[in-house]
Amino acid sequence: MVKQLQLPLQTMNLMVGFMVWVLISSLLPFITEDIAIAPDQIAWVTAIPVILGSLLRIPMGYLANLLGARLIFISSFILLMFPVYYISIADSFNDLLIGGLFLGIGGAVFSVGVTSLPKYYGKERHGFINGIYGAGNIGTAITAFSAPVVAGVLGWSVTVQLYMVLLGVFIIANFFLGDRREVKVKAPLIGQIKGVYKNEKLWLFCLFYFITFGSFVAFTVYLPNFLVANFGLEKIDAGLRTAGFIALATFMRPVGGWLADRFHALILLMFVFGGFTFAAMLLSFAPSLEWYRVGCLAIAVGSGIGNGVIFKLVPMYFQKQAGIANGIVAAMGGLGGFFPPLILAALFQLTGHYAIGFMALSQIALASFVIVIWMYYQDKLTLSHQVMETTPLGMMVTDTNGKIIAVNPAFTKLTGYSAEESIGKSANILKSGKQKESFYKEMWSALEKQGYWQGQIWNKRKDCSQYLEWLTINAIKDDSGEVIQYAGVFSDVTEAKKREFS
Repeated sequence: MVKQLQLPLQTMNLMVGFMVWVLISSLLPFITEDIAIAPDQIAWVTAIPVILGSLLRIPMGYLANLLGARLIFISSFILLMFPVYYISIADSFNDLLIGGLFLGIGGAVFSVGVTSLPKYYGKERHGFINGIYGAGNIGTAITAFSAPVVAGVLGWSVTVQLYMVLLGVFIIANFFLGDRREVKVKAPLIGQIKGVYKNEKLWLFCLFYFITFGSFVAFTVYLPNFLVANFGLEKIDAGLRTAGFIALATFMRPVGGWLADRFHALILLMFVFGGFTFAAMLLSFAPSLEWYRVGCLAIAVGSGIGNGVIFKLVPMYFQKQAGIANGIVAAMGGLGGFFPPLILAALFQLTGHYAIGFMALSQIALASFVIVIWMYYQDKLTLSHQVMETTPLGMMVTDTNGKIIAVNPAFTKLTGYSAEESIGKSANILKSGKQKESFYKEMWSALEKQGYWQGQIWNKRKDCSQYLEWLTINAIKDDSGEVIQYAGVFSDVTEAKKREFS
């Protein structure tokens, strides 16, 4: 029963963490009425909670494996009590910076669930499960929607203090309902880091999550004040629109995980970054509020699906180091939400608009689109290489002139020729002389007409001994239909033939 509760419990834990994480940005229009904050300081106030929320994700992922999710969630919520209270009595810009920094603990808890929950489910469901858990970021929408409404009645200071009650409720819930017997993974932190940091795919996943989750966080903290300042919307209206953005991105996250369980994850990412490129270019033209809405909704869909897909990919490639790999990727995603508000604010001061910042996002998304295509075809080549290296069948690839360009270990075992001895030589080194020329003419005629030939043929090993092999030759063609290579797959059937006649 306790194990069945972990998905809903940890998802709600993430929701609470994210509710606290965006407290300042959601209430900023109210806070600025009481605390004097210069326009260039607003970006820092909204971005500063992201710093600790990003960097802490690395040790959080590791500690979740080492100590279990129950203890980490309880400790995190206890620690969050202090900055929440401090912000409620803040009366200066520096107070908001200090309190906001430690609100980052709320964002850091993301690494806990993506490390803990896969232990309870089969690999074929990891994408969907992590997507469901990631939907806990709806907490940002709840705060963006409800905090301004409550602040309009009770004031922003009392509103912030109410979050202490919420944290207390979930401390108790985790104490009684958290899994005390969760499987622990005790592996040295340095050893896990060494096991992943040289893998280029880790850093590519970091880039992808930097864009998808970073965009989600950046728009979450940036939209409320931006909509009020640039389109003259009411504070509550701006909060509702921001909540709609968050809700859509959140809903699409489990959809992305579900899709990644059923389709090729890298192909899904191609669509994600293609959509990002288009949406960011649209926003760069400083459109009207209606077109701005279209661009933001496209970003919400892309970020939600992308976030779900990426956390299907990470455990696929880093099964033994899932905790630290999840933490590093999640940290980079969080940092992706730190820089955009600062860059946009600086560009606005220099140019008077945000076009350059959005255009930069479109170009980074376009570069990611190209990288994903490269990864997709690289994976296909890697798979083909693994098949060639591990199959017990001999494999040989030649150019159109019959010169050998690749062989596999089984080829060496069957023929006696090493790769160094065979590559660059003519395939005639295997010719036994037992077949007549008419035999080869028929073979080539079949290859030209059908694209393949299959049959028995006598060949010769390096030690000059002859053997009967079952050979399949395929003509490999390019996109224009021209033959560019020939691939042969064969096995020794000499003994089988002898037994047939004995």
